[in-house]
Amino acid sequence: MADERSLALEAPAALVRPIDPPEVWCSGVTYERSRDARIEESGSDVYALVYDADRPELFLKDAGCRRTVGPGDPVAVRSDATWNVPEPEIGVVLGERLEIVGYTIGNDVSSRDIEGANPLYLPQAKVFAAACAIGPVVYVPEDWGAPLELQLTIRDAAGTELFAGTTSTAKMRRTFAELVGWLVRDNPVPAGSVLLTGTGLVPPDDFTLLPGHVVEIHVPEIGTLTNPVALATDLLERSAR
Repeated sequence: MADERSLALEAPAALVRPIDPPEVWCSGVTYERSRDARIEESGSDVYALVYDADRPELFLKDAGCRRTVGPGDPVAVRSDATWNVPEPEIGVVLGERLEIVGYTIGNDVSSRDIEGANPLYLPQAKVFAAACAIGPVVYVPEDWGAPLELQLTIRDAAGTELFAGTTSTAKMRRTFAELVGWLVRDNPVPAGSVLLTGTGLVPPDDFTLLPGHVVEIHVPEIGTLTNPVALATDLLERSAR
């Protein structure tokens, strides 16, 4: 007799988005490494100014889950960009009172050449089809102040490692609570929204994401968010059929 606590599956189980956030927001330049990378790509000190300022950089990444995918689904790169990167981040989930109720992993896929050409191009560098991934679960920690380690691995279609790196939220310039405080100030953010809190892992300047690559972001307490890479125009064409 089968153990009543176990469930036999006829096919492998697929992970889905742990939450369908009504909005996904992002924080920028919250790690020193991110600040340096933005200055290198743009030649502008505007990023150094915001890193040291009281007010953080915040921007809307998605609304209505139109551009946000879950584990195993393709994230996309823009067809009109030549320098695309993943940005592994901790996402904080907001509750009914806009308090932090959990953490998840996020990937804020970005076009560095578009943003580097002019900071006013930020929405085009950040907002496009499948430019965001979250998952695999929402984690509720016992110790909300404990730092989280993020591990990024990028592989090609054959499984060869192209880039690997590790960082920790202990290196952040701002706290999660501080970022949320700025986000909800005079802003009607709906409950269930996710705020991605910035990246401290930036691949070298000669690397770009390409269709066929696979991005793995691992946080020991949360799990691994894995997404293959596709071209945004291809995904849009498929969804239109």
